[in-house]
Amino acid sequence: MVLGLVHERGTVSRAQLTKELGLNRSTIAALVSELVQLGLVLETEPQQTNQVGRPSLVIEPNMRTVAISVNPELDAVTIGLVALGGTVIRRVRYDNVRVPTAREVVNVVSAVIAGMRGELDAEFRTLGIGLAVPGLVRGSDGLVDLAPHLGWRDEPLAAMLTESTGFAVFSANDAACGAIAESKFGAARDVDDVIYLNGGASGIGGGVISDGSLLTGANGYAGELGHTLVNTNGSMCHCGATGCLETEVSRRPLLDACGLTDLEAERLEEALVAAFARPEPPVELVAIVERQARFLSIALRNAINVFNPRRIVLGGFLGSLYRVAPTQLDEMIRGGAMRGARDGVDIMRASLGSNILMVGAAELAFASVLADPASVSRA
Repeated sequence: MVLGLVHERGTVSRAQLTKELGLNRSTIAALVSELVQLGLVLETEPQQTNQVGRPSLVIEPNMRTVAISVNPELDAVTIGLVALGGTVIRRVRYDNVRVPTAREVVNVVSAVIAGMRGELDAEFRTLGIGLAVPGLVRGSDGLVDLAPHLGWRDEPLAAMLTESTGFAVFSANDAACGAIAESKFGAARDVDDVIYLNGGASGIGGGVISDGSLLTGANGYAGELGHTLVNTNGSMCHCGATGCLETEVSRRPLLDACGLTDLEAERLEEALVAAFARPEPPVELVAIVERQARFLSIALRNAINVFNPRRIVLGGFLGSLYRVAPTQLDEMIRGGAMRGARDGVDIMRASLGSNILMVGAAELAFASVLADPASVSRA
């Protein structure tokens, strides 16, 4: 509990830990001392204050305890180095010349880690690799059952990475990683019931936090809100169905309407905001935004009726879509969701930006140590 609070808050005083955990000062001192010896936290004197008496010592995560994060996508493979506390120390983006195979992703990640190996061995303790995959990931062994946009089926990506790098690998769906990250460090912090929906190059993924825990389902595939039906007359989806959310709401039409390529996707929001700031926004772009907002609202009101969340967090291009059409989306959702379920629901944009999947993937690797800090010494 002490390590979890320090990890999520970043900096906590002994006095705060004593108050929040309901333990006496000597117990907190002993627990913190053990975490310091394990190399998981640091304890320092606080900056000078006007407080009377000796100020309480400050505890913060040890930035030398890290995880490696990996996110393979259509357009790039991103590798990050993330410290306890959710701090992204480094982020490397390797642009793809074509849709990568699982083996090519392993080769890229292994090469990047090999280049960092001297620094990792000398300066950090690496707890493992967290893998955020845009597809169905089996919870028991990390097998990528299906990543339709990447063209992957039954790929043992986690096992391949472990064999190549020597690190333990922990993997999950990318949107589930985003939900974890926003729940611990972002827009959903301190909220127990959350729906997170992310839009990226590989479509739309979802993650659901219920009563403070990520819903995984029997095999780890829960939360695929991108494949809920929103248009009975819609287009064929990669999954084999028609009218899925991610076929009706996608990044590509928005990029095309703004005159941007996939490599310029990070400029999409800037372009959308500039276009809608004009006295007369481009008619084609307005039509695309309205159409996508309508279909997104159908998926969200269904999710509200099923899961009864307190907060909906939109990431990726969905956050950009919400920024230029907030009133429209709010009104359509509240007009369609049932009373009771919709009461008190708020919609927010993801707050962690481009680091969200790096932070979320790292949480997969940190999970066992956060649950059992002494496991690092046993390892």
